[in-house]
Amino acid sequence: MTSPGNAAELLWRAQTYVAAAQIHLQDNVLLRRPLSPEDVKACPAGHWGTVPGTAWTLAHVALLSGTGATSLVPLLGAGHAGVAQIAAGWLTGHLAAARPQFPRDERGLLRLCRSFPEVAGLGSEVTPALPGGDFLGGRLGGCLPFAQGAALAPDASRVIVPILGDGECETPTTAAAWLAAHALPGTPVLPIVNLNGFRMGAPSLLAAFDERALGTYAAGLGWHARTVTVPDDGHDAFASELAQAVTNTLAGRRTVLFMRCVKGWSGPDIVNGRRVLGTARAHKTPLARAATDPAQAQALQEWLSSYRPEELFTDGGRPGPGLTAALSATAWPRLKARRPVPAPRVAALARQPASFSDAVTTVVHDHARAGDFRVFSPDELASNRLPELAGQPWTTEVLAEEVLGEQLAGFNAAGGRGVLISYEAFAPLLATGIVSLLKQQRMPGAAPRPSWNLLLTSYGWHNTYTHGDPSLTTMLLALEDPAIRVLTPADPARLAAVLDDAFTSTGQLNVIVAGKHPLPAVPADTLREEVTRGTAVWPHLSDVQPAALTLVVCGDLPAAVTAEALPQIRAELGVAVRVVSVLDLTVLGDPAVWPAGLPASELDALLGEDAAVLVVTLGHPAAIWSLLKARIARPVEVIGWRETEGPRSQEDIAAAAGMTAEGLLAAAGRLLKARARCNAW
Repeated sequence: MTSPGNAAELLWRAQTYVAAAQIHLQDNVLLRRPLSPEDVKACPAGHWGTVPGTAWTLAHVALLSGTGATSLVPLLGAGHAGVAQIAAGWLTGHLAAARPQFPRDERGLLRLCRSFPEVAGLGSEVTPALPGGDFLGGRLGGCLPFAQGAALAPDASRVIVPILGDGECETPTTAAAWLAAHALPGTPVLPIVNLNGFRMGAPSLLAAFDERALGTYAAGLGWHARTVTVPDDGHDAFASELAQAVTNTLAGRRTVLFMRCVKGWSGPDIVNGRRVLGTARAHKTPLARAATDPAQAQALQEWLSSYRPEELFTDGGRPGPGLTAALSATAWPRLKARRPVPAPRVAALARQPASFSDAVTTVVHDHARAGDFRVFSPDELASNRLPELAGQPWTTEVLAEEVLGEQLAGFNAAGGRGVLISYEAFAPLLATGIVSLLKQQRMPGAAPRPSWNLLLTSYGWHNTYTHGDPSLTTMLLALEDPAIRVLTPADPARLAAVLDDAFTSTGQLNVIVAGKHPLPAVPADTLREEVTRGTAVWPHLSDVQPAALTLVVCGDLPAAVTAEALPQIRAELGVAVRVVSVLDLTVLGDPAVWPAGLPASELDALLGEDAAVLVVTLGHPAAIWSLLKARIARPVEVIGWRETEGPRSQEDIAAAAGMTAEGLLAAAGRLLKARARCNAW
């Protein structure tokens, strides 16, 4: 029987060898003969420096999970750890399950090396198709809070293990997440930090701390630090430290395991007279010219031979007896939904809440009763007139949008449903994390998840100069990702309905924009159509005659301003008017991109065949133009958010943007003149 220490060593050697071979080799992948220039890639691509530490950690986490005592779910924080993840996936067979062209034999390894870095569409970075890839690590900083969110899903024997780099710990999201753990007591998260001394191009700050300073730093943030140096302390010492750290974590003692190592250890020491080992030069491939430089070719031969592949693999390239035994002792658990997502409900369609607060509070409480729903908010629930949600056992408030966004994403990945509630002006802080989340969900192997939901309120129209910024929705619509929905309910009843629909949806990114201030209610006769189709004509504001002017309202404030302006428009311009409510902005977009997008014929019929169009929206006009583009050939204007030169009263902000009855009247006049000119042609 292979001892745990020997098993870990075999796993580490095999992972590290396969990773280095992927980067450099295109033939002779098991070193059956001395390497020739034809065996080596002319332009090797990949990231080597993090491989030894990542492979070491994955080996030990998988072995401890394999004992059955505790399920450890690894999450790779650095996208550059993908080469080690792919190597592990090839050894375990998970890669062959996702891509059958890479079986666990010499033929499969040869194909893998030749395919890297494309890997048959999986790419060279961390992939959701393989264990460890539930978090997409191409963007540094989010893994720790993502793990915290995933750990909110109750499982008495499961520990989430985010594997972080020391450079990653310098990011504001990771730095804030150490503190944010205090808002989530009892969540079993065990970070392992790879202190290899360097970021991509320079020494890391954290690795410069000695053991006492590391312990003090962690303790000041409320964490107990354990430190081990590898490979010097050996596999048995690391296994012991890991086991004790898991015990502490399950007992409710926040613990972090710092793993000191040399960047790129086991790789080349000096290349062409320059030190590589333990420097930033080890970050990428240290032997970029091994196909043409004899000295580098010899260094590559010695490097790969040091892992003794002949002891790891059979003549056919399959794992040998020792490695097979080590692999059989491992387990590679992943995040997965705890329970099926409930089917969409229609109960909210019958509600008539009196206010923003009533709509949000009622729907959230209804969903929270199911036990798999949480609210995340940056200390603004009371300010957003939602005090009844603050202090609930299923509510987390931390003043860091980026952290909360990742916690919600992690909770979703574990099957939980939820919503992040924030000021509209602070939402752009979420942009990078959202893009990363959308990228992951588009990748091969991504599992379906409950939708990621964001409720934005306290928008700039009713706020101070510094608190006006609808940029997030503008950016998201520019992405043209079909998972995105931007929802602009016109009153509390519609808000309740779209929240209910969003909370029970799967695989979407729902952004709901609604003001907290009282505004006039809208008749509910078209509510169901607006929720199911995303838009509807409002008969209570529309003339029965063919319209010369169509006003498209996107949100509560536009609805109120439009209703105020209509008597003046009719009296002064003397034309028939149609009013269309757009609840889902993407209905205006191309149906080839947006699932809710209306075909051209339906869009023309909705807007009126011969009508000029005035769109009134809460956000930037650019967001609407990005959807409409050249879809309609008629006079169109868009009134929406505009930045002012400095602080202004709310009335002046509205007037500057044209978001007043007078502004709508002026725009309508311009449009009707343009329509007359078009008809004259």
